[in-house]
Amino acid sequence: MDYQLQVERVIKTLEQDLPTLFEKDISYNIYTKDIYFRDPVNTFKGKINYRIIFWTLRFHARLFFTKIYFDLHDVCQSDEDTILAKWTVRGVLRLPWKARIFFNGYSTYKLNKDGLIYEHIDTWDREPGEILQQFFRKGEDMKN
Repeated sequence: MDYQLQVERVIKTLEQDLPTLFEKDISYNIYTKDIYFRDPVNTFKGKINYRIIFWTLRFHARLFFTKIYFDLHDVCQSDEDTILAKWTVRGVLRLPWKARIFFNGYSTYKLNKDGLIYEHIDTWDREPGEILQQFFRKGEDMKN
């Protein structure tokens, strides 16, 4: 398959998968078997581990949140071998005080010569500890 057509297929798949990642599984055919993933709290390699992280996200979303959203703002090819996705995670925790979680971030996906993602790096606009502090604030008082 032509490289640029494959990149467009990857972008379309990300646009379809990411908004519902807390509800249903993503497509794994756009990733290499040795995909490298890093975010502010996790680092690992391998498609099995990649599948586990998405399963864990869905499990924790159902367990700890009454509402949770992954708002996808943009997915674009920022360089020949790079796709950038900008997003926001927001939700209401399953707590009596209805604490809200909110943070922005972006995902940088690196593509190999076949147009498959071999690296996924997430960057957040807040430190993990700052996000955790949101759990203890009363929902209606929290500012984004």
